[in-house]
Amino acid sequence: MYHKTLSYRVFNVFNTIALLLIAICCVLPVWHVLAVSFSAKAAADGNLVSLWPVNFTTIAYEKTLNNPVFLGSIWVAVKRTVIGTLITLTLACLAAYPLSKETQAFRGRNVYAWLFVFTMIFNGGLVPFYVVIQKLQLVNSFWVLVLPGAVNVWLTILLLNFFRGVPKELEEAALIDGAGHFRTMFSIYLPVSLPALATLGLFSIVFHWNSWFDGLLYLNDKTDYPLATFLQTVIVQRDMSSMSFNPKEMELLSQTTVRASQIFLGALPVMIIYPFLQKYFVKGLVLGSVKE
Repeated sequence: MYHKTLSYRVFNVFNTIALLLIAICCVLPVWHVLAVSFSAKAAADGNLVSLWPVNFTTIAYEKTLNNPVFLGSIWVAVKRTVIGTLITLTLACLAAYPLSKETQAFRGRNVYAWLFVFTMIFNGGLVPFYVVIQKLQLVNSFWVLVLPGAVNVWLTILLLNFFRGVPKELEEAALIDGAGHFRTMFSIYLPVSLPALATLGLFSIVFHWNSWFDGLLYLNDKTDYPLATFLQTVIVQRDMSSMSFNPKEMELLSQTTVRASQIFLGALPVMIIYPFLQKYFVKGLVLGSVKE
């Protein structure tokens, strides 16, 4: 067997070592941020923290979790991620199913497919896009975070290609039994496409959770900012106006530790969700479902 050969074993060892090194490089920055968030003010400001907290304290998390603006931004981000992902997946399924058909079954397929691709290559620019958003009265609205990016062409194309790999015998059997296209899509295509839907869902979740520019551009009130936009103002612009510090807290708290705690809390939900979706990253779900 090939897996018993010396060359395969050597490759397996080097491959394992390389993956471990990559994993360590990904984990160490997050671990360092966590260590800084639990460190005392002097150690954090003096850059004395490496991979372990210095003078362990939880005061940064106490201050962060008692900040109503931060908690409100988390709620906005959760709403945006859940609603935005559901809308994106729904529209992607409704668009990918007909576009996955052959030209004989859907005569206008190529025209619609190129219209979708055209939007990936060309756009009107930021100013016309802002004018459209303003004319639609979406500025300073929660829906400005969801509706403009509701149709994700890239995810639609990925799902389209997955639908094209579904055995046609499954669809033909459903059509013979009297099922229509909607019933076929919901009863046949979507159940066997769970790996693809989970993958696209994760992409959409990460996009909505990490998107900050649209909130900064279209929202004027800081209390309406999603978490990524709030963190951008605090970390990049160093705007700590939303954090009220009294003199006693100034002696114990550091802006470095507060920012570190906010960064870690902002990354935590995606790190929790990813392991539950990882098991669906297997595309061979329909193998063996049709016997020739």
